Amino acid sequence: MNTQQPLVSVYITNYNYAKYIRTSIESVLNQTLQNFELLIIDDGSTDNSKDIIEEYRDQPGISIIYQQNKGLNVTNNIAMRASHGKYLMRLDADDFLEPNALETMSNVLESDPELGLVFPDYYYVDGNGEITGEERRHDFEKEVSLYDQPAHGACTMIRLEFLRDLGGYNESFTCQDGYDLWIKFIMHHKVTNVKQPLFSYRRHGQNLTTNELRILTTRKQIKDLYVETYQLKTPQTVAIIPVRNTMIGKTNWPLLEHDGKTMLEATIEKVSASDRVQWVVVTSADDNILEFIKTRANRYPKLQIVPRPEEFARVNESLTKTFGHVLDTLATQGIKPGAVMQVSVEFPFLTKDVIDDAVNTLAIFKGDSLLSVRPDNRMYYQHIGHGMVPILDQEKFTKLEREALYKGAGGVVIATVDSFRAHGKMVAGKVGHIVVDQKTAFFVQSEFDLLLISKILEPAPKAEVW
Repeated sequence: MNTQQPLVSVYITNYNYAKYIRTSIESVLNQTLQNFELLIIDDGSTDNSKDIIEEYRDQPGISIIYQQNKGLNVTNNIAMRASHGKYLMRLDADDFLEPNALETMSNVLESDPELGLVFPDYYYVDGNGEITGEERRHDFEKEVSLYDQPAHGACTMIRLEFLRDLGGYNESFTCQDGYDLWIKFIMHHKVTNVKQPLFSYRRHGQNLTTNELRILTTRKQIKDLYVETYQLKTPQTVAIIPVRNTMIGKTNWPLLEHDGKTMLEATIEKVSASDRVQWVVVTSADDNILEFIKTRANRYPKLQIVPRPEEFARVNESLTKTFGHVLDTLATQGIKPGAVMQVSVEFPFLTKDVIDDAVNTLAIFKGDSLLSVRPDNRMYYQHIGHGMVPILDQEKFTKLEREALYKGAGGVVIATVDSFRAHGKMVAGKVGHIVVDQKTAFFVQSEFDLLLISKILEPAPKAEVW
């Protein structure tokens, strides 16, 4: 290791990873590029991590910091202030680098002074370090035009000067530092990837990233903050709720009552509460639905009611004609939104936050359209005459790699009106996405779903008083 001004500052964050930290440290020390400094930051471990860390105290170029439960983004800022390198990279104590990682990524940054960050592909490994999969990203030079898939927070190499100019990490967020960093950088600087795996990401069941709801909630908060902080112009949006007299068994789902309101009313309330939606339209060809909602229209100031032509409401007819009809009707009233959103009443757990997030995400990443999705790692097959065959050659994928497959879920689709008019459909052009949690993705379409939802929605029994 050189004692000159380091080119790269690497910091290892550790909390109770004594089992893995030696592998992580050694992977840094054995780099082909030796012009680096290493900071080891322990965040109050209660295992024997300190004993292992102390073995490296006297090695040149290594600094050790002990602290008590500061959290990830506070730790990131401590590392940023303590670093002397031109570039900065975080390595989690349960992950480890390929020998050429620092050399490869620093060479990319050195070749272009406008680049703010570079990130690699990576291997998935289990608790024993055995490879179980590989994360491959698209080529940023040839394939990527929509930047809504962030780099991994760890093992992303950052130009330290740019990071400091952007104010470092936001300490109000306790996770998703990579997402926060990503949005900051794509707004101000060039980013790119290295099309080869340069580190191993260990999946052992104790990772922070296993807490999906916390991750998705934090991502929503980050995007909302950036829309407000940078005063990004979100499109004026009309949310359209297309409604049929949908009978599930003997139940008319849109008019099913719970807690004093119908499912349709509950959907209208959620959409009306959105800070990013200016108009809410209920459209239907069913007279009973239209008359019912007219009696309640004065409760919802944003609400418009647009009758749906019968020919547009046929089962096999797409919603494109309906949405075009709604937009044309609104235009006669002088209402000309910049974006149109579809919201489905069949998703009873959809929240106002998801609706806001859809508009924010479309604005931040400058997409043409966007849909709500869930990762889907199940195998799918089709019958081709001589038997069942997997779709998309999924038998070649590991379970982890197949997390790159998504299914539409949550009932939200949004498009700019320009894109909708140009393509004649909602999902077109540069198509972005938001991931929704499993509860939000719950879709009511059968009597069994209705039975489940009735059990979920029924009030808990009162405790007996003795």
